[in-house]
Amino acid sequence: MCNRKVKMTAFVLTAVMTISGIQPVMAFGISDALPSAGAAATLSGSVTVATADSQPVAELKLTAGVMAVVDASDVADADTTNVIATDMEQTVSENAMGGTGASDALTQQSEEDGYKNLVIAKCNDYVNVRQEPSEDAEILGKLYDKSVGVFVSEADGGWYQIKSGSVTGYVKAEYVVTGEAAIELAKEVRKRIATVTTTTLYVREEPSVDSKCLGMVGLEDDLSVLEEEGLDGWVKVPIEEGEGFISADYVELHTEFVKAESKAEEEARLAKEAAARKAANAAAKKKGGSSSSGSYAAAGSGSGSNVANFALQFVGNPYVYGGSSLTNGTDCSGFTMSVYANFGISLPHSSGAQRSCGYDVGGLSNAQPGDIVCYSGHVGIYIGGGQIVHASTAATGIKISNADYRDVLSVRRIF
Repeated sequence: MCNRKVKMTAFVLTAVMTISGIQPVMAFGISDALPSAGAAATLSGSVTVATADSQPVAELKLTAGVMAVVDASDVADADTTNVIATDMEQTVSENAMGGTGASDALTQQSEEDGYKNLVIAKCNDYVNVRQEPSEDAEILGKLYDKSVGVFVSEADGGWYQIKSGSVTGYVKAEYVVTGEAAIELAKEVRKRIATVTTTTLYVREEPSVDSKCLGMVGLEDDLSVLEEEGLDGWVKVPIEEGEGFISADYVELHTEFVKAESKAEEEARLAKEAAARKAANAAAKKKGGSSSSGSYAAAGSGSGSNVANFALQFVGNPYVYGGSSLTNGTDCSGFTMSVYANFGISLPHSSGAQRSCGYDVGGLSNAQPGDIVCYSGHVGIYIGGGQIVHASTAATGIKISNADYRDVLSVRRIF
């Protein structure tokens, strides 16, 4: 079987699905005989997209609350590109040559061309999605500001029929944009993410294996993509230590857009959030936890503030990659994991996985003490007053920073 490179873009334009968490559609073993460029270690994993003869091609990551574009490359031993997926249109192109720069540019252009079929909400809060093109029609769901759907048709009276997530209905055209305007707005509201697929991945100062290591990121970490075109198999990303480059061989690239929420999904989400708060508060009350004994104190009161105050007593302690000791050394996700463990709450030791914990509060403006603030390859605990406490780098250890010192991917509430 020949060794070929398959470039794949699955643009979720017609997806009608309800997704809870990160769910694999299918799973196959993936070889651990991977190129060594940029990786400290390799790891067997799982994928959800396969060739016609059941050989692995890529993992398709579906995240709750988003539509995703998956862009996988450098896959060995793939002779065909029979992509297995559910409820989505796909575009598959092949590149049997060594470099990825040209195909990256073509794939990116193809993706952006598809944006003109999107409908993006541009309003103060949300626009109702109705069953019929009338303001008297039943409300099926909400398309929140900057959320994305797919244009289906135009109806009389200034209405568009759209599909977004599990919702198909009509929105007032005056509250959304489509066509060329959608292309430009999509570039602003999208989140281009690189998810790490190996145990430890080096982030280099330059796009070369000979370049100095700037820092390290771990399995399942989500990194914001700053640049990917013309880098010949490398991706530029920001991490806590600064901006650097990672090998595309060890990440999966995808684009996230927020989708509409149906009435049933909204009710289920609110119920789940209420249950999660109740369970977390009960665990915290049973477990208890020390408050800060240092010179720092979180704003407010309640379970979230107790978490923040407990975390603050470790300011000044060391950072250790892969560690989880609040006194002897921890990394960022180990810090949040260990702090919450003190309150009886179990979190994964991964910044990317913690981005799926609890529930999203809609951004930093809604953050409360105790919330987990998620960045590219990094997490911290919000303490109020626009600040976080976090295990930053080996040079700085656990410290306090302004919460907006870097672009925020999401804010997750555990209590």
